[in-house]
Amino acid sequence: MTSPSLPTLDDLLATPCAPLRGPAHRLDPATVASLLQLLPSWRLDQGAIAATYRFADFATALAAANRVGALAEAENHHPDLTLGWGRLTVRFATHDVGGLSINDFRAAAKVARLLAAPGA
Repeated sequence: MTSPSLPTLDDLLATPCAPLRGPAHRLDPATVASLLQLLPSWRLDQGAIAATYRFADFATALAAANRVGALAEAENHHPDLTLGWGRLTVRFATHDVGGLSINDFRAAAKVARLLAAPGA
């Protein structure tokens, strides 16, 4: 998918994830690179986008994972989560398009906002 007008961070935050299927919804590498610039804590990681968040202890990281899980359920777009002592890695890719879709960036923006909040 290419777009002459890429969404802004506000657009990503305001738009819910929508069901997407098929390779027509897969983002091209240039679009992925542009969208990653909106999410500085996120990186390209083996065909997905990922971010690792640090916490004071395991319980705080676990609570953050649960909050990310609730957000994923609300958006109906589910990441792979890796939880460890004091850290949580969140990884998005859209299996139904065989790569990255706009939903990955919408959900990542919402996770970044959620985990940037005080007490995250």
